[in-house]
Amino acid sequence: MSETTPICPQCGSNEHYFDGTFTVCLGCGHEWDADAGAENESSLNVKDSNGNPLASGDDVILIKDLKLKGSSSVLKKGAKAKNIRLVEGDHEIDCKIDGIKIMLKACFVKKV
Repeated sequence: MSETTPICPQCGSNEHYFDGTFTVCLGCGHEWDADAGAENESSLNVKDSNGNPLASGDDVILIKDLKLKGSSSVLKKGAKAKNIRLVEGDHEIDCKIDGIKIMLKACFVKKV
């Protein structure tokens, strides 16, 4: 198992246990292979809008206003996301801004 404390990819909780094969989240019951997740995360090559490399745990700032899909809310330019998590897919970043869990593309943020 990895030496760092894994965080649940489903809910972001750090309360979990290892059942011999998978890591199981106590909060949501999600099961994942913590060692495989760490290997995949380290292979991600994500850069912000200025070309600076991003890593999980970095803090970023929005570079423009973003409308939240399915809502009338807008995330304002300059809003800060702390402790981001890099993921694979069409959105590279999972984070919380103003208490809202969102997924962002790296082209809309800059590293602090």
